Amino acid sequence: MIPRLKTIYEKDIINKLMNKLEVKNRHEVPRIEKIILNMGLGEDASDSKKMKACVDDLALISGQKPVITKFKKSISNFKTRKGANAGIKVTLRSAKMYEFIDRLVNIALPRIKDFRGLSSKGIDTSNNYSFGIKEHIVFPEVNFDKVDKIRGLDITIVTNSKNKKGTTELLKEFNFPLTIKK
Repeated sequence: MIPRLKTIYEKDIINKLMNKLEVKNRHEVPRIEKIILNMGLGEDASDSKKMKACVDDLALISGQKPVITKFKKSISNFKTRKGANAGIKVTLRSAKMYEFIDRLVNIALPRIKDFRGLSSKGIDTSNNYSFGIKEHIVFPEVNFDKVDKIRGLDITIVTNSKNKKGTTELLKEFNFPLTIKK
């Protein structure tokens, strides 16, 4: 089944972005390539029970099994060893990506306490948008009673946009609550 947000993108959002960005070809319109969810665990990465709980939570949030990331080199000041567990990440593409955006914008972000919008400063030089969520329990899939510790979550939305304006307009069309400061 095709996700609801993907059909909206193909029918409405592409035409709106062609007019706003003054693009003639619909293949030049910016689109979302993938979404990367990352959860750094810190000291909890060495504990197998806490690691499994984090993997289960991120699997519920994303809908697919996360990958355990490892440290690439040892740094004594950070008490890290090469090859030790660092965190977990998931890369979402195609249908799962659109379903995640739909749940993120319509369910999870409104549940954040004292939420005032996402900063537009999160767009990097590659025109991708990154932001963090302090509490992973804002997603309704996570059972609040079974969570041992509230953890943060980094979300990166990778786009094929050529400039920051294209990325900003694309995210606005997907109803991201961006706050633009001038």
